[in-house]
Amino acid sequence: MDISIYQTFLPHDDPDVSLAFYRDVLGFEVRNDVGYGGMRWITVGPAGQPGTSIVLEPPVVEGCGITDDESRMITEMMAKGTYAGINLATADVDETFAKLAAGGAEVVQEPTDQPYGIRDCAFRDPAGNLLRIQQRT
Repeated sequence: MDISIYQTFLPHDDPDVSLAFYRDVLGFEVRNDVGYGGMRWITVGPAGQPGTSIVLEPPVVEGCGITDDESRMITEMMAKGTYAGINLATADVDETFAKLAAGGAEVVQEPTDQPYGIRDCAFRDPAGNLLRIQQRT
């Protein structure tokens, strides 16, 4: 079997702010930007890796069966930063950390050697999603 990860989805609460973060701070390229019915889906990904993308999506799409209580819960979890996250990798976590911190990203954890054998750091994107960035070994 030949299976790879093609896309993952992260919610946004402000498409323009999320776009600026992923494009201007993380340096991802914009692959698609689609609006429909007052909502917006933005596909971004690392340059030179066309087979891997993140779709920044509205957290709740009207008519998809999510109740008002569930919608409220999603909004509350996003605000606390407990709704969604992604792990990224880099060749130099300290250099990446410095660039993201200088770009105004919300720092959750400075670069740390973890007891399970990796060095990583963590940020939150503008919607509260947790981004853990690990150093490739």
